[in-house]
Amino acid sequence: MLTEADIQLHADRIRDDGYTVIEGAAAPSLVEGLKQALERIEREHNLGPAKTSFEGFKTVRINNLLTYDDIFWEVPLHENVLPVVERVLDKECLLSSFCSLVLGPGQEAQPIHEDTQLIPLPRPHIPITLNAIWALSDFTGNNGATRIIPGSHKFPSSPEYGKDYDAVTATMPAGSVMLFDSALWHGGGANTSDGRRFAFSCAYCWGWMRQQENLQLGIPHETARRFPRRLQELCGYSVYKGQFGHIDNHDPIELLGRERGKRMVWEATDVRKARMAEAMKQ
Repeated sequence: MLTEADIQLHADRIRDDGYTVIEGAAAPSLVEGLKQALERIEREHNLGPAKTSFEGFKTVRINNLLTYDDIFWEVPLHENVLPVVERVLDKECLLSSFCSLVLGPGQEAQPIHEDTQLIPLPRPHIPITLNAIWALSDFTGNNGATRIIPGSHKFPSSPEYGKDYDAVTATMPAGSVMLFDSALWHGGGANTSDGRRFAFSCAYCWGWMRQQENLQLGIPHETARRFPRRLQELCGYSVYKGQFGHIDNHDPIELLGRERGKRMVWEATDVRKARMAEAMKQ
């Protein structure tokens, strides 16, 4: 489990370099269980490679993973990853997307890109999303390890799509997690090996942002009701700063049978005023 010093060290690396690698973040037993679950789901649901060149014609991507198997619930909540995300964003952040990235042999390299370039904000800007790439296989130079350009999150522009860039290959052993500012220039590598490269992309965003995946509609209520409360909040059953995301002044987590987490901001204001008035009387 990460110490307070570890958390701050990884947060500082993301600030300075745009990324950090948490080696040994996930136990081997969890890594193996996640891989087995992915392979079983592919078979049971007859899932195949993506249909676009960007996603990868030899890459199997499974979206909305939380609906398939309870073992996947451990990923967004992991004690060696989420605290770093919360340090860079805040504790009211959201899960933005969660999908598998299984590169088959012959998969070509992905164009260098950054994940937030469609959001019209001048660069550089504060981190608005963080992506956690989980290595469920060893990431090597020949099986499609993610390529990154360190420090590029501070560049004043996004990369030119389709242009070649001098990138660093982010090799790391299975069980490691690379966390990066989504403004960092990056792209999946080419898989020239004869094996499949297993990975997850688990992205988080600020609580005031729209999530990449619509998890409130994509996850059936009967499934979301079984989530741990923190995972429910990450999926959007929460109110950011007591203001953003409420339903008629109610916390959406009440839809899942939970008590609301906090007062709405305007209710809290009245409570503070009442307390101050009472204190002045004494």
